[in-house]
Amino acid sequence: MKKTVLIVDDSEFVRNYHAYILQQASFDVITAMDGSDGLEKLYTHACDLILTDINMARMDGYEFIRRVRSEPKYQELPIVIVSTESQSMDKMKGFQAGANLYLVKPCSPAMMVENLRMVMGPAPNVT
Repeated sequence: MKKTVLIVDDSEFVRNYHAYILQQASFDVITAMDGSDGLEKLYTHACDLILTDINMARMDGYEFIRRVRSEPKYQELPIVIVSTESQSMDKMKGFQAGANLYLVKPCSPAMMVENLRMVMGPAPNVT
């Protein structure tokens, strides 16, 4: 069974680029344009992992992650941040919010896929 990744990023170009990479690696993909849209998609679609940016307009990635983690149903859902923010303070804030992994853009497609597979493990879909 294919794993499903929810991509949350306010850049259409980045969403499409990440979706292409993941689809080529046999993942199903759902996209959202910011944290608010991401929550709506999460509540209506089963997914195995969230890939999110930090800097977004209506709801940034930190707040999005905190809201996801506040739901008992999503406590174990892997969340990976992919951001241009590379300072240790940014990474610390991401982990404090509840992220499992923090990748700095740009990262190679192979590295992204390998890291997502590692974080996802064999967990089943959250329904």
